[in-house]
Amino acid sequence: MFIQTELTPNPATIKFIPGHAVMERGSAEFRGQSEAGPSPLAQRLFKIDGVTAVFLASDFISVTCENGSDWSFLKPQVLAAIMEHYLSGMPAVEEVMLSSHKADGGLENEIVVQIRELLETRVRPAVARDGGDVDFIKFEEGIVWLRMKGACAGCPSSTMTLKMGIENMLRHFVPEVKAVEQFFD
Repeated sequence: MFIQTELTPNPATIKFIPGHAVMERGSAEFRGQSEAGPSPLAQRLFKIDGVTAVFLASDFISVTCENGSDWSFLKPQVLAAIMEHYLSGMPAVEEVMLSSHKADGGLENEIVVQIRELLETRVRPAVARDGGDVDFIKFEEGIVWLRMKGACAGCPSSTMTLKMGIENMLRHFVPEVKAVEQFFD
């Protein structure tokens, strides 16, 4: 098994591409050992000292380490853990976990439908290349609220991505959008 790695704009995060499906649908983010319960893969990765977050997507795994951790030491351990996981035959997650791409269960107006379509077709593929994802939270009073996930969460360039990239694009196609803000849990 050959696992490719890619650096991300976030120096604390590396994207691992195992060449096999990771998640069948959606994505899952684990921000600590206590959240990793439903994911045998995340549980295995959190056993590595220094790993602080794990993000699973359709075909990649983003692993974030503590600031100041030495990737030259951690990377071989992460590669070994991913390989061991795939050799075990266990799923990445025990239960179906999907990203929450809907802020509420109510009917969506035309503006929200446009925003979601642009996020799905233009934004999500771009941030996935950098090892992350973006979830739509809500649109109110002209402001689009998004949650950055994976390598994009806590990335030094995430503000630029939101303001210069996503905000400018959304304002161009959806004049009702005044701003894009990052949503923090």
